[in-house]
Parts: sequence; structure tokens; C-alpha cells
Amino acid sequence: MTALRAAMASAPGKAILLGEHAVVYGRPALAVPVTLVQATATFTPAPGDFWIEAPALRQRYRLAEAAPDDVLALAVNLALQAAGGGAAAGVLRVESNIPLAAGLGSGAAVCTAVVRAMALALGHALDDAAVSALVYETEKRLHGTPSGIDNTVVAYARPVYFVRGQAPVPLAVRRPLHLLIADTGRPSLTRETVGAVRAGYEQDPPRYTALFDEIAGLVERARAVIEGAAGEALGPLLTRNQALLAALGVSTPALEALAAAALAAGAQGAKLSGGGGGGNLIALVTPGTAAPVEAALRAAGAVRVWASRLGPEAAQA
Repeated sequence: MTALRAAMASAPGKAILLGEHAVVYGRPALAVPVTLVQATATFTPAPGDFWIEAPALRQRYRLAEAAPDDVLALAVNLALQAAGGGAAAGVLRVESNIPLAAGLGSGAAVCTAVVRAMALALGHALDDAAVSALVYETEKRLHGTPSGIDNTVVAYARPVYFVRGQAPVPLAVRRPLHLLIADTGRPSLTRETVGAVRAGYEQDPPRYTALFDEIAGLVERARAVIEGAAGEALGPLLTRNQALLAALGVSTPALEALAAAALAAGAQGAKLSGGGGGGNLIALVTPGTAAPVEAALRAAGAVRVWASRLGPEAAQA
């Protein structure tokens, strides 16, 4: 049996600024970590069996008895294999304040925390790329055909320009970005929305290809704005991306209501973030408009609103 040490690791949530769904088809996307919400995994060695505890889900079970589709067990086993470890004993406790199925990368964050904690417990160093690759395997179990953007931005914990199958490129944030993230309180089932878009694409490739290409153009323009290479405003790019996501069929009346309320209250731009069908909306604001936009989002039905800032140093507040 492998000797393990006590270990703890955390991972942030994430928000996609532009490019979701199109990124599955080889187009670029921009994503940022959201450190206001986190997942934490704590491993405590103990004799006997390996137990997994997830208090938020009211679950406690042996690793050896985990269901075949259990992503926590998969993350543990992948980490043990990568570290060259065999059997292990102890308690892995997983906690998270990231809403489930909300487009904030809860699955990727939890599995990233688990992989890092188990690697630390074994005294085995895993770099960001290795962690991301392992967590991608859990994303496939969760979402079917994920792009890889969630595991990438969460594992690297920094803003990224991402193209499927390519190494992520750090996104240099040259000017402050103030975001409000509004939760509809309704689940965003990424596997379902990705599947629906794929079905639409297979039925009408030219239409969907045109939509993906326009989204890709918005991503490139937004990257130039964020990195200070272009003078145009970022907000309208977000809002146009939302219109294209609606054309893909992944927006909802709740998300549209939040977007309209945010824009009417002074947001510079607004769009859903993640798979859609529920989940979250992001609104680009200024320090002066943040309060009225937040009030408008709550009045329009948001059950929670988080404020997040990205600065030139790519820090979150």
C-alpha cells in the first residue's frame, strides 16, 4: 500500500468571456478564472479503506465501491496512476462553493483540486499541463465531447486564449475589466446543450459554420481589445456574442431577461457564460455602474451575483 501524506489543494471556478460552443469546433475562446468561488480537496491518511466525502452532496463512499460514472473516483485514480502509486488509504474530503451546473466550471474545479491534492499526498509534482490533461478525462465523462477550455483555465488558473488541440496562450489583461456574474438559479446542462448544437450543425452545416466563424471573429477582436492592441469597446462584442449564442439555441428567456436588464441599467455588454440553457450571465460594467446593474440583475431574477475584477496584472478581486 502506498504511503501518503496529508495534503490540501484548491482550484477556482471559471467564466468564458467569448467563444463557447464555437470552441468545440476549433474556433478560439477567451476564458478567465473566477477565484471568488473555489473547490477544495483535503486528503487525510488513515488506515483501512480509501473514503471519498462530499458533504455538499451528502455522500460518503469507498473509492473501491464508487459508481462507474463517478468523476471524483476517476480523478483520484488518474492522479494515483500518474504519480505511480498503487492502493492508498485515507479520507478525501471535497468541498466547493461553486454552484453546480451553473457554467462556472464546478466539475473541472473539483477534479483539479482532487488531482492536485492526491499528487501532493504522494509527493509527486504535476505541472499545470499534466493536471489539465488528467482533468480533461473527467470532463469527457461529465460532458461527452468537451472542448477542453474548462480544465485548461481552471488548471492554469489564469486568463487564457484557447483553441482546441493547441497549447493555451496566456491572455494579457492590459486594462481593468469589471464583471458581474449573475446566476439564473437554473441548471446549465452542458452535455445537453453541446449535443443540441451538434445536432443542429449536422442538420445545417453552412448556417452553423457561419455562426461559429462570426463568433471566432468576435473572439479575435476582443483579445486585441483586452491586450491593448485595439481601441474598440469590448462591451458590444460581448452583446453580439450573446445574439449569436441565442441563434445557436442555447440562450433562454431567463438569460435574455438578465441581459436586457443589465444593458438597460448601464452595462457595457452582457452575455451568457458557459453551456447555456440556464446557468450564468456575465455583464461588463464600470465601478460607477456596478451597483445599479447588480440591482437590476437581482430584480430581473438573478439568485446570486458575484463581482469580479481582472486587472492589468490579471488579478482577481
